[in-house]
Amino acid sequence: MKQSLFENRHQNEWDSFAQQLDALEKGKAQAEACKDFAADYRQICQHLALAQARGYSSHLIDQLQQMAMRGHQQFYRHRSHIGAQLVRFVFGGFPRLVRSEWRFVCSASLLFFGSLALMGLLTYLFPELIYGLVSPDQVSEMERMYDPDARRIGRFGERGSGDDWMMFGFYIMNNIGIAFQTFASGLLLGLGSLFFLLFNGLMIGAVAGHLTRIGYSETFWSFVVGHGAFELTAIALAGAAGLKLGWALLAPGRLRRGEALRQAASKAVQLVAGVILFLLIAAFIEAFWSSTTVATPQVKYIVGACLWALVLGYLTLAGRRSHAPD
Repeated sequence: MKQSLFENRHQNEWDSFAQQLDALEKGKAQAEACKDFAADYRQICQHLALAQARGYSSHLIDQLQQMAMRGHQQFYRHRSHIGAQLVRFVFGGFPRLVRSEWRFVCSASLLFFGSLALMGLLTYLFPELIYGLVSPDQVSEMERMYDPDARRIGRFGERGSGDDWMMFGFYIMNNIGIAFQTFASGLLLGLGSLFFLLFNGLMIGAVAGHLTRIGYSETFWSFVVGHGAFELTAIALAGAAGLKLGWALLAPGRLRRGEALRQAASKAVQLVAGVILFLLIAAFIEAFWSSTTVATPQVKYIVGACLWALVLGYLTLAGRRSHAPD
């Protein structure tokens, strides 16, 4: 192909790419305008290789080479912004998303915390109810875990502090598994999320009511009050994400169900990303703080109250001053 024909065929593409580069270098580029930047950059590199292979003029090769070098710098500079995007999501995007989805968050919280509180009260008043949800062997194991004389509280068996990292990994896998189950089951028209929110609430409430009734309240509540701020909130938020998926299938409005589900999933997945962060924090606190007997229960209550205030303040106040897109 002659150089003149090659230039005429691709000049508009080069001009468009040059405009993208100018916008990126000046920091004025819009996300939508540059969504095809990576593909355009690869195209420029291909044109440069063709020009060199066909022996086109040095003027054209220098022009394409210059654009390729500028594109390379912008491509890798913007890829490095992933960390900055993560920071913006954590400190602003996630709490704003939770507030924007307040209907699903409130519904899931009412189902989960409501069933937990109700079952806790009923089990405390009617002790035999615990055996309708938990087997006698599991009840005995729970009593051993929260025995005031235990060396490490909340553990299956006596473990030393050297096992904290192992328990940290166990808590991560267990908690994320519960959260993902609660979220993904929302695809069953929301019924799966509804079931797991109620099931987990009833189970936790039953154990809490039983241990409180037999006199293990101090060891149990001082153990859960710290990491519970993040863990229990995360379960409710995972349920909210699942309910959002289910509602998109049940009431897609004027959209087709597939499109409604796609739009709902984009927000629901972001909620789950925040849930995972909460569960990582909860697992760390549970492994290294909640189970220790060095701190007195009173100290744990104070720390737990601060953590609950931190979570509630973060979700209700963080990101209110920033309105930049995430």
